[in-house]
Amino acid sequence: MMVSKKKKLKPNGITFGMAMVILMSIAIVLILTSIKIYLSNQIYYESKVVNKMVREVSVLKAENVMLEQSVEALKFKNRVTDTIFVIQDN
Repeated sequence: MMVSKKKKLKPNGITFGMAMVILMSIAIVLILTSIKIYLSNQIYYESKVVNKMVREVSVLKAENVMLEQSVEALKFKNRVTDTIFVIQDN
């Protein structure tokens, strides 16, 4: 006589463990994506601040050059005027 063993039927659907793995995977992807978006936004706003400062520095350097030229012109004018007064005194 042969004794027949009944096979256990495995469920063909999605099990609770599979659903939990899928949900955890989705949560991890969402967390990593939100962190990347946050960091990208922070880098963007910081770079805007840095670019503004760079523009201000270049404007101030140009203004400094103009002021130095103005000072040199005034020094030259002052020397020329002093020599004119010295010549007129003689």
